[in-house]
Amino acid sequence: STQSTWGIVKGHAYLPLSVMLRGLAALTKSPQIKSGAEARVCAVLGSQWGDEGKGKLVDILAQRYDICARFNGGANAGHTLVVNGKKYAFHLLPCGMLYPNVKNIIGNGVVVHVPTMFEELEQLHKDNIDTTGRLLISNRAHLLFDVHMIVDGMQEKALPSGGLGTTKRGIGPCYSTKATRSGIRVGDLLHPEKLERLLPRLIENYKRQFDISFDTKAELEKYKFYAEKLKPMIIDSVHYVNHAINTGKTVLAEGANAAMLDLDFGTYPFVTSSPTTIGGICTGLGIAPSKIDCAVGVVKAYTTRVGEGPFPTELNDEIGQSLRKIGGEFGATTGRPRRCGWLDIPVVRYAHLINNFDSINITKLDVLSHLPEIQIGVAYTINGQVLPEGYMPSTIEELSQVKVQYETVKGWQCDISQVKKFDDLPAAAKSYIKRIEELTKCPVSWIGTGPARTEMLSRDSADV
Repeated sequence: STQSTWGIVKGHAYLPLSVMLRGLAALTKSPQIKSGAEARVCAVLGSQWGDEGKGKLVDILAQRYDICARFNGGANAGHTLVVNGKKYAFHLLPCGMLYPNVKNIIGNGVVVHVPTMFEELEQLHKDNIDTTGRLLISNRAHLLFDVHMIVDGMQEKALPSGGLGTTKRGIGPCYSTKATRSGIRVGDLLHPEKLERLLPRLIENYKRQFDISFDTKAELEKYKFYAEKLKPMIIDSVHYVNHAINTGKTVLAEGANAAMLDLDFGTYPFVTSSPTTIGGICTGLGIAPSKIDCAVGVVKAYTTRVGEGPFPTELNDEIGQSLRKIGGEFGATTGRPRRCGWLDIPVVRYAHLINNFDSINITKLDVLSHLPEIQIGVAYTINGQVLPEGYMPSTIEELSQVKVQYETVKGWQCDISQVKKFDDLPAAAKSYIKRIEELTKCPVSWIGTGPARTEMLSRDSADV
């Protein structure tokens, strides 16, 4: 209060020296890293080409949140979690399904293949995980049908030079029907007469375009059956989520894919069909930008990519093969081997530029533990000119021309999987993390030291 803080000398108010010193100390104290552990609305987003290990951080954070929500993509996502030695691969379900106190939402920006969703639920039920009342689906989310998957495969096969490297899960065709206003939304299942009109029209249109054989009647009957099972799950998610936030509930937004696969900002056309960056939360959940108070970028300690497209730091040698083998770099959705390379700082800087991360989660640091030396790609050059920080070529032709400038750092060559505190990491591992912070100008809040849920250490501000 004024009476207890301010002093009075000869009619003039003054602040005692002790109060001023406390204020100065507060101003100069290292700020706490925003890790998502105490946010109202937190976004967990991929910072490279996907497969960074976002699901593990979401799994760790989800127990602290009331709602865990997917906002983009579909069953092309693959989040692998290891809990008590049991591996779970989620493609469509939010990772919060593993926690009984968490509501899980499939947002309006997601495309939903209902059979896949029920297959994933069945696996949880086999492990005695009760999902009753905990999965909610936006009435505005679009339905992805088997015919979308057939068309996806045909379109991919028709492309030259191996195609785009899609998962063939129907994602692109489903978002295409959404954009051409011929799609069918989850809420349409509540109106059988509308479904009977729209679904045959969608399928017959594809039959004409691609000369395919498809049983329209059987698909219609299948979705009439699904409609009854889905009724209790269908909600107006925009109202639900915003009402939850406005009444003090917390929301964890779980990103699928990553910044370099974003439809607008990624390495187009070798991208996915939805927004994967922070703006996708606004359009995919109906949350205003001002309500998102923490964004954590997930960055693998090296770089991987599935499918086609430029990859400046790719390693086509024994080191790349060792990263793939030790890191288990095979797609959770397709099983395809991932291409591996050194950490690409220009990519992470670009992701940070777009998303304005509050902090970074470095994953799979342990996979580098066998290497005596580690290289970091710190800059791109084209024709001898260093590209500005945060700049990313917009065309495949330009990105294919870049040369990477590397720094070489010392490896630590010891097991770090049991390390629980940042200070206990080997000196070389700590130096690697700190160098990433210096290069990206973003603090590291979490560090993955192994595949298990428990093998993730939290970075305290005292370590900064």
